Parts: sequence; C-alpha cells; structure tokens
Amino acid sequence: MRDEIRAGAPDGDATPVQRPPAEVRYAEELAALRADDRDPRPPGWELSLRAARRFVIGDVETGISRKFVGNPSLVDRALVTLATSRGLMLVGEPGTAKSLLSELIAAAVSGDSTLTVQGGAATTEDQIKYGWNYALLVAEGPSTRSLVPAPMLRGMAEGRLVRFEEITRCPLEVQDSLLSLLSERVVAIPELTGPDGMVFARQGFNVIATANTRDRGVNEMSAALKRRFNFETVFPIPDLDTELALVEAEVTTLLRRSGVEPPPDRDVLEVLVGTFRELRAGAGEKGGSGAGPDRASAVMSTAEAVSVAHAVGVRGWFLRGEPGSAADVVACLAGTAAKDSPEDLARLRRYLEQQVPHRPGPHWKALHDARHLLAD
Repeated sequence: MRDEIRAGAPDGDATPVQRPPAEVRYAEELAALRADDRDPRPPGWELSLRAARRFVIGDVETGISRKFVGNPSLVDRALVTLATSRGLMLVGEPGTAKSLLSELIAAAVSGDSTLTVQGGAATTEDQIKYGWNYALLVAEGPSTRSLVPAPMLRGMAEGRLVRFEEITRCPLEVQDSLLSLLSERVVAIPELTGPDGMVFARQGFNVIATANTRDRGVNEMSAALKRRFNFETVFPIPDLDTELALVEAEVTTLLRRSGVEPPPDRDVLEVLVGTFRELRAGAGEKGGSGAGPDRASAVMSTAEAVSVAHAVGVRGWFLRGEPGSAADVVACLAGTAAKDSPEDLARLRRYLEQQVPHRPGPHWKALHDARHLLAD
C-alpha cells in the first residue's frame, strides 16, 4: 500500500492520489534533513528536535519550506512533550491546523503519519488497539495470524507516533482505554498466551491527540486521562497578510490538482479572506472589526476559506474559462455560512449589504453588487 501511495504521488502520474501523506509530499525535504542531521536524537526518533522543528516551520537557508503557520514556540513545546512520557493534546477552534501540525510532527519524528485513529461516536476499542480476522479466528483459534493490529498496537510495536483525531468525539469508555497504554506503555492481549500476550511499547512511541474547543462538553475527558497529556492550544492566524499568503499557497496547489489552469486572483482572495476574518471576529453594526452582533456561529476558519477559494476557482474556470470572481465568492459562501444556524445566512446577508459598501476597492464593490446571488 505504501508503495502504491508513493507511486501515485508525483504530478503527471496517470492516477495520482488526491492527498498523499506528509512523508510522501515532502519526501525530499525529509531525506535532506536526515542526511544533514548531526544533532542528538531522542530514542526511536528519525530526526533530532531541531531538525524536526525546521521541517515543520521551515528553514530558508537550507531550502525547507514552511508548512505550519503558527507560533514556533508551540512547535518547540510539542516536540519536547513527545520526547517525554507524556502524550500531546492539541486543542483549538476548528480549522486552526491542529491535524496538519500532528501530521507534520508524526512525519518528522516517525517517518509515518498514517497511524491514525479517527474519533467519533462509533469509534470502538477494537479500532484503537486490535481486532480479529474472524474467519481465521474460527478456523485456527486466537493466534498472531488472526490478530488484526489497530494503530495503537502498531505504534507501540514499531516505536512510532500515533495520531488520535477528535478524541473528545469518542465515548468516555473508549477514551479511557488509553489510560493503561499511556501509563504502563503496554497492551495486554488476553486471548493470546506466552510472550505474544503482551505488547510493550518500543522507544519512539507516543500519542498526539486533537480536540476542538467547540466539542467541549460532548464527551469531556476524564481527569485521569488529562493527566497523561500536555495540552497546547493552537490559535487562529493573527494577521491578514500571513493568512492571505497561506490561503493563496494552498489554493494554488489545490486548483492545479483539480485541472484549473489560471492561478487564483489575489484581489478575490483578499476579499474572501477579509470576509472570513470579519465574520469570524464579528462585524460591528457600524463596520467595526471588534466583536459585534453579527459574529457568525459557523466555523469561519482558514481551512474553510481555503475550501471556498478552491470552489471559487473551480467554478470560474469550468463554467466560464476564467479565474473566479467576487461574484463566485458570494455564490460559494452560503454552504459555509449556513452550516450551524439559519441565522448565519441572515448575518452574511446583512454583512454584504451593510458592511461591505464601506470597504474600499473594486473587488469589494463587486462583492456588494453580487449580494443578490446569495441563496435563500
């Protein structure tokens, strides 16, 4: 499977995968970092802390691209945590790149970011630890041949990082199955006898979990499980220029993969990102940028902005043969703005009618003129 992923990754391949994992996308950078890495490495790690840091936040001098736009000290603390016996918990608003950060760190530390548990209401303990091939189980009884290792068991046996996405979406009893794994560093398999009945974690094993602050209270973690983690908060991108540059870079890549020839129009992206930032913070009644009555309850994150900008580019190219316009922004916004509450659509309409006319520039005027395209 890994060979198939690698074979499908390069541009121009007949059947490229839509999104290769980080260790495939940045294979050349990782190889260069490993070759030049002379710093001490924690046991089981493929890179030193300093090399892993350069991989995540970039290094212009050595040609390593910046992949995570955030506070470098957050990356430092995350890496230090994973070099200890504590797990790492990344919390924050949806769309703040928690999953991307966990993927990049796993690729740098373990060379494999695919040992992932996706949390949800239907997640079971079998999907975390191990399950069974029931045909072999019935035919041969419990054995290592009939055992089907899940990400946590594989991570312990191979000494790799395991990513647990949306951990607070899981039932409490499923969450608490991690307690012994994180404290004792062992998985007991009572169906097997002898040395096969215990799998001990090798050096390099640890857990990176993520949780959205909007899910707080859904399945709140127990105090015992919280003690096994160090918590780090991932905040939204603070300034417009940085967020705009990130959205432009991501959308350019996505449009190229979608067969869209022209790059995105930067003025259109500026209008889009500005709209997201104002609705995220709350646009005051008089056009102020502080928290106001029209703050959207929907997630107006950078990740959502990238998705909408991608749709704008696809719409403009495949319907009219040109880059997307401000009118396309309006047409594509409703699906993002009205996810959580019907009131959000009314907030967006008020924003287009009352706030946008005060913004200078032709693209803001085009956004205002296209307000009638907002679906009811």
